[in-house]
Amino acid sequence: MKNYILTILGLLFTAPVMAQAGLKSGDIAPQFTATDNSGKNIDLKAKLKMHKAVVLFFYRGQWCPYCNKQMQHIQDSLQLLTGKGAYVIGVTPETAENIGKTVIKTKATYAIIQDKDYSIMKSYGVNYVMDAPTVKKYQAYGVDLKKANGNADNILPVPATYVIDSTGKIILAHFDKDYSKRLSVKQILAVL
Repeated sequence: MKNYILTILGLLFTAPVMAQAGLKSGDIAPQFTATDNSGKNIDLKAKLKMHKAVVLFFYRGQWCPYCNKQMQHIQDSLQLLTGKGAYVIGVTPETAENIGKTVIKTKATYAIIQDKDYSIMKSYGVNYVMDAPTVKKYQAYGVDLKKANGNADNILPVPATYVIDSTGKIILAHFDKDYSKRLSVKQILAVL
């Protein structure tokens, strides 16, 4: 029944994705500094010096059941990931208030960054603009991106995941315009 509901929700939230191609394995990860949902300064370069790897993933918002499911899986496996030396960072365009809702839904204890100006999404090539008919379709189902993200840009990320090693090289990249397809924790653990 749960899979059936997720399938129905997936059909409802299907959007044409006009995104860039995303970064690939072997690429050097763009550096960034931002403040996370706990008020901590997150500097990718510093995190890579302190950890074996960084697991960086992009999610659409607390309204997305696929994002919530992925984030819960990451949270459920956080000890395994950190035990292998990884630091986890989620990046989203949603407002701080909605990040708080995401944390409540997913019990996430890892860093989550609001990418308000989309600079991180753009540097990783995962940003796209939803077309007007799709925005209206989302609104009909109760998803108001203007309210969710605090602006009227209608920009979302392809929910990509990158595992970045301590040298700054991407050792695993998952970029799929079908937002229902996500990298599993098992796949991440295999490269750590």
